[in-house]
Amino acid sequence: MNRTVYLYVCDTMSDWEIGYVTAELNSGRYFKKGLAPVQIVTIGIEKTPITTMGGLKIMPDRTVEDCSIRNGDALMLPGGNTWTEAIHAPILNLAKRCLEEGIVVGAICGATFGLAQAGLLDSRGHTSNDLAYLKMVCPSYTGEANYKAESAVTDGTLITASGVAPLEFAVHVLQALEVWSPATIDAWYRLNKTHEPHYFYELMNSIQ
Repeated sequence: MNRTVYLYVCDTMSDWEIGYVTAELNSGRYFKKGLAPVQIVTIGIEKTPITTMGGLKIMPDRTVEDCSIRNGDALMLPGGNTWTEAIHAPILNLAKRCLEEGIVVGAICGATFGLAQAGLLDSRGHTSNDLAYLKMVCPSYTGEANYKAESAVTDGTLITASGVAPLEFAVHVLQALEVWSPATIDAWYRLNKTHEPHYFYELMNSIQ
């Protein structure tokens, strides 16, 4: 089955937070045998260029309104400086639908603020940058009992991560999509986390 990961792009998007996972999904270089690379489709509120925090210009492939996400696909929400603003209501409505339909939704850093403000974290296990800060920027948030002080958390098809954990975010997304073997995920993570060369050889052996 051809699978698509829809990546939401918006002004001030935190480029680096999704770099690990988009590169691995798009290249498919460590995928299980027989699996095709996942297609990355960018979506925006409008079909106009956005400017990332790093100053890169991205023209969304589609608008949120034209996003035809289906079972087996995934939605990724990177951080940014504007997630508590009303402009993001369309993508948050789409995220709600995805979670209701069992479609993977991955949110990192500021995107967790948007989910919290929309009430999507109140009854699900989750994390963010910091609980106290999350409560401060999202006064309507009532999910404190489900908050976990971890780098990344998966609860069902919802993945949340701290903005300083792009590597862990990638691991959780790759696990949820089941495109890598457990051995590949372990070796890849340890290589990037520790920079120890022997994990590179473990990684190569895991895909033979």
